[in-house]
Amino acid sequence: MHQKLSRIGVTVVVKVVKFGGSSLASAEQFIKVGNIIRADETRRYVVPSAPGKRFSADTKVTDMLYQCYDLAAKGKDFSAEFEAIRARYQEIITELSLHLSLDEQFETIRAGFIGKAGRDYAASRGEYLNGILLAAYLGYAFVDAADVIFFNENGAYDARKTVHTLRDTLAAYERAVIPGFYGSMPNDTIKTFSRGGSDITGSILASAVNADLYENWTDVSGFLIADPRVIENPERIRVITYKELRELSYMGATVLHEDAIFPVRKAGIPINIKNTNEPEDEGTMIVESTSQKPLFTITGIAGKTGFTVVNIEKDMMNAELGFGRRVLEVFEKNGISFEHMPSGIDTMSVIVHQSEFGTKEQEILAGLHRNVHPDTIDIETDLALLAVVGRGMKSTRGTAGRIFSALAHAHVNVKMIDQGSSELNIIIGVSESDFSTAMKAIYDIFVIHQL
Repeated sequence: MHQKLSRIGVTVVVKVVKFGGSSLASAEQFIKVGNIIRADETRRYVVPSAPGKRFSADTKVTDMLYQCYDLAAKGKDFSAEFEAIRARYQEIITELSLHLSLDEQFETIRAGFIGKAGRDYAASRGEYLNGILLAAYLGYAFVDAADVIFFNENGAYDARKTVHTLRDTLAAYERAVIPGFYGSMPNDTIKTFSRGGSDITGSILASAVNADLYENWTDVSGFLIADPRVIENPERIRVITYKELRELSYMGATVLHEDAIFPVRKAGIPINIKNTNEPEDEGTMIVESTSQKPLFTITGIAGKTGFTVVNIEKDMMNAELGFGRRVLEVFEKNGISFEHMPSGIDTMSVIVHQSEFGTKEQEILAGLHRNVHPDTIDIETDLALLAVVGRGMKSTRGTAGRIFSALAHAHVNVKMIDQGSSELNIIIGVSESDFSTAMKAIYDIFVIHQL
């Protein structure tokens, strides 16, 4: 399939659009989605999620399916839960006045639950049913993701087979709906991506059809510079690079599944994060690179809590060949990966997830003593990590100084600093109790003071 199809001498741009669960939670939301798609004829391939929450106390269909299947797998009666799921879809069908019956599909799903087809199968049915429904509403072809998205025998995504099959299959359809989140194994069983994996499906599809743009529609108008649960009404990020997004996603920014970056990045396809409820908002553009100067020195701030720091001290450790390798070997043998590893002349700190480290603490300490014979080992828990990310930091003098000045003014003690060689990201470690204060201080100095 070519990136631009020529029809009667007119160049047709190809867009892949993905809609999240909140965008497809009800008939009202379906109507909004239909209006968005019909407003732009280049939105030709659509990836839906399962219906999300209609209101704050509601339950997502995916969670309903998990609960229902768990009852079935234990041999318990699941009829009430199953009918509640059926009712969610029937409500949308009725309110949209669609001439569509999902009875056959539901009977197949019921048999799959009784036959213990697996939790991946159960969870995937939310997207599968919503795909059929959305295709009927739009008048688009329906393509089952199990027929075009593939995993290998080890459960890893099979890019080569998927891309080849997608291109061949979609060449026959000018417009189609392909459910997100799942695919199939070589034995034809269903396999899902991790939760939120519809983002990945959309990215894979955009890459396979050489789309000009991948639009990811959700319930927010793009990425925000900081977490709105910490910062009141934070500014929106207008343009962000893949590298910046990767750093922010890794440190907790959750608008887009972080694995969704790679297929489109490799193909050089930009992503536009848009708001289904505010379709006129520009949203956030995610690009490979850009000449546009950022509005602020920093692009975003993100952070996580729940880390432990293992501080290792030994005189002349820098002269010991293989010292760092032997330290990390201990963590590797205990199945623990490290997040960061700042070091000095006679000190090395290994930062790990507290939840993983706690159960292996003594084994790791004993292993370190055997492997590297440290002078002292000190453990510090309840650490939070903040990532200050921005392509503008590289060309701006004194960025680190401004960060630490702002934190000192806010009476936040900095426990760790780690800056990558790209100068795109500065990682700061603070006590969990200072997490919100630190984020607010950094936001104020780089955003509020620049407005």
